[in-house]
Amino acid sequence: MSFMPTVATLATAGTAKLRELPMPTWAFGAIAFASFLVLLGLLWSFRNTAAKYDTPVRVRHGDNGGHGDSQGSHGATDPGAHH
Repeated sequence: MSFMPTVATLATAGTAKLRELPMPTWAFGAIAFASFLVLLGLLWSFRNTAAKYDTPVRVRHGDNGGHGDSQGSHGATDPGAHH
């Protein structure tokens, strides 16, 4: 059974035409590395974006600790008026 692959390999060994790469092998690695650096720069440009667009919760309490009838220094339309 192992005789057939050997014959097939020997028969095609002389007729196989090698394809050459369009550039040196190290250039493929350099292109990949440069691509990763560009993608890292793109990712880095979006750093801290969630903190910039997140609405801060402003809870200001009066002298009574924010409880009771007094609303303190904020009104009902203030984003921090969740009490």
